[in-house]
Amino acid sequence: MIVAVGADHGGFHLKNNLIEFLEDSGVSVHDLGTYSEKPVDYPEFARAVSLEIMKDKADKGIVICGSGVGVCVAANKFPGIRAAICHDTFSAHQGVEDDNINVLCVGARVIGHELAREIIKTFLSASFSQAERHKRRLAKVEQIEKEYYKEVFHG
Repeated sequence: MIVAVGADHGGFHLKNNLIEFLEDSGVSVHDLGTYSEKPVDYPEFARAVSLEIMKDKADKGIVICGSGVGVCVAANKFPGIRAAICHDTFSAHQGVEDDNINVLCVGARVIGHELAREIIKTFLSASFSQAERHKRRLAKVEQIEKEYYKEVFHG
């Protein structure tokens, strides 16, 4: 499995800790920055992680900012990205099993390193259930995305 990871300055330390954890667990990681505590803008890292998934260069993504909110909002603007803030293990596995999320968003100022590791372990080990009701709901979400992408960008 390949996981793309990106964070702004607020998530810099947590990102580094989680990358070490992922690599020690045998996961291939694409570290997409940031590489210091110097203030930067979170949409750049949500974009980088989302594009890795869209281009099939990564299977899943993790984005980190202070609250998790900003990176989640930005990541969800990309077609095919289903990003969710998860600050507990239930949301992490349920988000994958029911909603097939492919980007995990966390807030470095909300949770600590140990909880973040548990959430990531849960996120990466969960699988989409393939239940008909979940496939039907996801198809409706994808239809909304296609409908408005077409309307906004193609008149």
